[in-house]
Amino acid sequence: MFVAVVVALAAGACFALAGVLQQRSAGVRPDREWMSWQLLWHLVRQPMWLCGIGLAVLAYGFQSLALAFGPLSLVQPLIVCELVFAVPLSARLCRTRLGAREWFGTLAVTAGLATALVTARPHGGDPAVADLGRWATALGAVAATVAGALLARRFVSPVWRASCMALAGGAVMGFQSVLLAATVARMEQGAGPVFSAWQTYLLVVASIAGLLLIQSAFQEGPLAATVTVIDTAEPLVAVVVGTALFGEALDIGWPVTALTVVGVAATVVGIVCLDTSAVVAALHEQQAAQRRASSVSEEARGTGRQR
Repeated sequence: MFVAVVVALAAGACFALAGVLQQRSAGVRPDREWMSWQLLWHLVRQPMWLCGIGLAVLAYGFQSLALAFGPLSLVQPLIVCELVFAVPLSARLCRTRLGAREWFGTLAVTAGLATALVTARPHGGDPAVADLGRWATALGAVAATVAGALLARRFVSPVWRASCMALAGGAVMGFQSVLLAATVARMEQGAGPVFSAWQTYLLVVASIAGLLLIQSAFQEGPLAATVTVIDTAEPLVAVVVGTALFGEALDIGWPVTALTVVGVAATVVGIVCLDTSAVVAALHEQQAAQRRASSVSEEARGTGRQR
């Protein structure tokens, strides 16, 4: 159990640093690259972003190792502690200090997520029981969530726009986790069932779309407004869709369900607290100024090459 705790915390630290590096790389890309393949094309050519992706891969390795020594109900809440590393580190690199409001918001999201995951404790389920009708319903619900988040982005403040993008990216990645579970379950039957299933190809599409959405969220706003929402939406969607599709069970009853509700409520309060913070708004303005400077610099270089 001790090994599981240590390795899970290492995974959380790697996820935190990975998010910081990816956000710092995406945050300076010009606005015109938002939600375009140009954004990914330029990011894959940046060593800092590639290091972030490498750290994310390492984190998944640590997560797998932790699960070999401990249960998911222990490992997942510990990994959520990445927020305690990521948000302060990101602010520090931007030469900004978190105040009491920002610390409260970060800790509320972390504690709320951990509480919800520990008490709900999704378990069981069988990917084979999901028929086409259930898949269609789940896909439609996720698509509606993404569309709603992108639509809401048009009517909110700049900081909330980043959170809307993060919600869309987190929802897609949560569904991607469900598709991955279905694909892994087919691997026991051999390569044929894996490559003949439409879920395998949708998994690839969801992975790429989720990556684009999340990098666009990182481009649009600071880590405090994005990674908190991503880390909330991804497991929430995975649990809800997994329960509906695979028949996964959740722990219910008193006081377990009450604690789950309190955890979800604390997470929402924390996100709202951060997105309405003056410090986070200042970080957003600082990032927007960096994007404008980057855009002017690239245009100047382009003009110089033309001459």
